[in-house]
Amino acid sequence: MNDSPKRPRIVRNDYMALRPPASVDWRPSLAVSVVIPAYGGQEKLDLTLAALAAQTYPPALLEVIVVDDNSAPPLRLPELRPEHTRLVATTDESWGSAHAVNTGAGHADGQVILRLDADMVPYRDHVEAQLRWHHTADYLAVLGHKRFVEWEAGRFTPEQVHEKVLAGEAQALFAVEDSRPHWIENVIADTGGLVQHHPGIFRVFVGATNSVHRDFFKTVGGLDTDLRLGSDTEFAYRLAQAGAVFVPETTSSAWHLGMPQMVQKWDEGRHQRVPYIAQRVPLHGMRRTAPPRAWRVPLVDIAIDIKDAAAADVDACVAPVLAGPDGDARITLVTGQGPAPQDRASILAGNGAQLRLVEEAYGAEARVRITAEAPAPDPAVPYRLLLPRPVPLRPGSIGRLIASIERADAGLVLAELPGAPPARLERTAAFARARHITDGGGLDQVVAGIWGAARFTGLAAAEAGPTVYEPGPPGAARRLLRRFFDARQRARLRALLRR
Repeated sequence: MNDSPKRPRIVRNDYMALRPPASVDWRPSLAVSVVIPAYGGQEKLDLTLAALAAQTYPPALLEVIVVDDNSAPPLRLPELRPEHTRLVATTDESWGSAHAVNTGAGHADGQVILRLDADMVPYRDHVEAQLRWHHTADYLAVLGHKRFVEWEAGRFTPEQVHEKVLAGEAQALFAVEDSRPHWIENVIADTGGLVQHHPGIFRVFVGATNSVHRDFFKTVGGLDTDLRLGSDTEFAYRLAQAGAVFVPETTSSAWHLGMPQMVQKWDEGRHQRVPYIAQRVPLHGMRRTAPPRAWRVPLVDIAIDIKDAAAADVDACVAPVLAGPDGDARITLVTGQGPAPQDRASILAGNGAQLRLVEEAYGAEARVRITAEAPAPDPAVPYRLLLPRPVPLRPGSIGRLIASIERADAGLVLAELPGAPPARLERTAAFARARHITDGGGLDQVVAGIWGAARFTGLAAAEAGPTVYEPGPPGAARRLLRRFFDARQRARLRALLRR
């Protein structure tokens, strides 16, 4: 169970344990591919490439891939650009920034992919500042810093931008008092630089400038090209589910030329993108207020071992979940055998009688699957509950169990059951990271170390006594940190993450 040098054990999102290399005598080894999705905007693209030509990162390790998303007229590469710059065009099968980024990633040769919008003027060390982090671990999602400025065509030539950036004076191109910060800066500030873990911190990893290891990008599956709006948020969610650690790099910055469409048309944009994101991101705030329904990606996967169980016991476990406030779930009934026999000898009793009743009761329920074996964990679902047998549940039992894992900020909760092994509630992100940083085996111990474990009582309806939980390590440090965040700050953070 030896950790790789590039896969250190990071507790929740506490990246402060990492030590990026200092600038003195640093010799970077990772090649980076800067992927620029572009649709029109030739003048701004020329300034972006001029600034990239002045970066401190070694030119031999830096390539730029401009992806023309069917612009009319087609984009061209200016003379002032990084040495290794390519222009590729998207195919006709799709369009949009998600498809353009995936296209660029497919052409990338670098070990790290840095997505940069085509209307950005990065400071001289912008690329280097992000790449320092990637030299410490291969499962980081690094955010670049930016400020929005009003843009007037013809204000700067590429040569003027290149000269300022090369001299380390990019900050002088615009007056900071005339610029606007991005809303994510408030979340970063209110969480101690994202060190204080919150299930929704992935939402700060949006557009403009960010980077991940190429292999991690491919493992997650790239961006969802079915989403015309909000694809970066959904991609960030899947990064979090895969165990990513989110790092805000604020020591270097970039100018964003003009206000993005989602800022100019905020209400309209939110109206158009939220239903699509909520279908795919169970942790989105809309899921808590929407009427009950089945969702594309459920909040929790529940696998129940029903071998030799009576149909009435199965129903006492499943029905309260589907009919109550815990209905945002997908239930798998694991039989340990094939479909129930339908012969005359067993029609009233014997082999398969109870299973036939279960199949009839839930065969038409879209949220229930009946399989012989437990399915593999779904990386898109935030929580996975494993029940060793059907237990009678109350409406809200699953919600209280999930609330306990969030209160304890744990990666694993063991729920005690009378006369049976404990049920297991697993946080998908914690187990994905544990599998990534180890060579297999002992996952529970790794999860307890990087995320913490807890115990829960009161899951089954027959159990008496109040619900309690015991947070795992490092609870004392977490409680000390939380003392610095009063109720007003937490309310502000929750409001920001609902946006």
